[in-house]
Amino acid sequence: MSLLEKIEAEMKEALKAGDTVRSDTLKMLKTDITYEKAKTGETVSDEKILEVIARAAKKRKEAMTEYRKANREDLASREAQELALIEAYLPEQMAEEDIKKYVADLVASMGGVTKKDFGRVMGQAMKDLKGKADGVLVKKIITESLGE
Repeated sequence: MSLLEKIEAEMKEALKAGDTVRSDTLKMLKTDITYEKAKTGETVSDEKILEVIARAAKKRKEAMTEYRKANREDLASREAQELALIEAYLPEQMAEEDIKKYVADLVASMGGVTKKDFGRVMGQAMKDLKGKADGVLVKKIITESLGE
């Protein structure tokens, strides 16, 4: 069963169960995937679907932050619920310690890396860690690593 089929099946279950948060979230995901398909004109692979899901998760995180800044905890909690549902479809993310070890190994293998080489290090790291680690966390760790 492809990822899209799984999302559609779980959306139907949520609709039957009357779970509005879950069904609405899955409908939004399906819409985003359909938009991606229309944009490329091809069938969407599971890898591309994971990219769409990751973008949706990032949007929820950003919205949650903004709602909390505006003291709208009701809306922030709704975004948190949606984020939890969306993250269930993403592969497990690397732990911070694993990312630190990877970055240390990468910097050592590149040799003589300074703050000026941030772009080169970040580019290689994101290429290797795509879908496995949060880019914001990777950036923070690389910045700390190069700042020493």
